[in-house]
Amino acid sequence: MKVDAIRLDLRPRSMFEAADLGVRLVSAHRRSVWTACAPVYALVLATSALALPLGVGWAVLVLVCLKPWFDRSVLFVLARATFGEDTRFADVWANRRAVWWEGLVDALTIRRLSPWRSYVQPVLQLEGQRGKARRQRIALILGSHRGAALAMQSAFASVEAFVALGAFLLASWLVPGDEQRPSVFDLLVNGGDAWTVAYLIACFAATVLVVEPFFVGAGFAMYLNRRVELEAWDIEQEFRIAFAR
Repeated sequence: MKVDAIRLDLRPRSMFEAADLGVRLVSAHRRSVWTACAPVYALVLATSALALPLGVGWAVLVLVCLKPWFDRSVLFVLARATFGEDTRFADVWANRRAVWWEGLVDALTIRRLSPWRSYVQPVLQLEGQRGKARRQRIALILGSHRGAALAMQSAFASVEAFVALGAFLLASWLVPGDEQRPSVFDLLVNGGDAWTVAYLIACFAATVLVVEPFFVGAGFAMYLNRRVELEAWDIEQEFRIAFAR
């Protein structure tokens, strides 16, 4: 990685400060993130919709299970943004094999339930290591930061759940009469009328579209911060800038 080309202020931070940097990175490059990744998310939603005949709960489960596939495109955009590059969907498409397919089976199965998924994803997707070398690298990146990575992931999961549920309940509270208010649990298990089901899924899908890039960005920035700790990137960056003058 060309450290001198990075357009971020690299310095040692606490892991939670690094997560905040990731949120700011997504905010600064939000146009690239959502325009380049929206078609990918549309495909995720279409796949989720295929499970609707089985029930709303199944459709939501499919969407949740496929989030790592969407995350790979977001990480690709953020990795380019680190070097000040804007990304279009055409760039994602041109790199679709590396972005979408390499390591996808692991991402959707054994690594889907990882308690520090977005923190170690850059190792899996960007560093290109395999086998024992990759396992050792993941262990090194995790180090003593497993707790911080777990806390970050739990925080974003809570935000996603509360925002989606809050949006749905806000509308349900506007329905006159307690007997007419839909139960979220009943909807997930038994389904409901078409408009209510559509609104429930729209609440969750919109929440994932908004929150998930920030989750990926927080994990990516924590990963960069760990590499600053391990490889003194901040010092190297300062030397390169100084000698370039």
